[in-house]
Amino acid sequence: MGITALAFDFGTKSIGCAVGQSITGTAQALPAFKAQDGIPDWSQIESCLAEWKPDVVVVGLPLNMDGTEQELTIRARKFANRLHGRFGVRVELQDERLTTTEARAEIFSRGGYKALNKSKVDGISACLILESWFEHNNG
Repeated sequence: MGITALAFDFGTKSIGCAVGQSITGTAQALPAFKAQDGIPDWSQIESCLAEWKPDVVVVGLPLNMDGTEQELTIRARKFANRLHGRFGVRVELQDERLTTTEARAEIFSRGGYKALNKSKVDGISACLILESWFEHNNG
């Protein structure tokens, strides 16, 4: 039996989201959540969790390239803690240092500059976070 996982790409204005299955190891982007200074509409997050019933939620951890933490890292951790505290879901953190760049390259290869729409970037970033989590946890 595979597990269903949801991934969030935390940002202060927008939180990317993706869902995936460990059997295939692939993810699909879901619509991003708007956030006010890092705080989403928790009822939207709740209905997303209710719809997908994930076994685990993966939150991307935005570290600096040298691995040190930044303000956004602390806020992403706080977001992860709130997800666990509010909804009782298992939450894992995944280093996402390279995912935004990869996401932009991926979108560009699919549709050029026109496709570099912010909400798409967030969704694809969340997919990449989830796929890299699967790679590291399915071994």
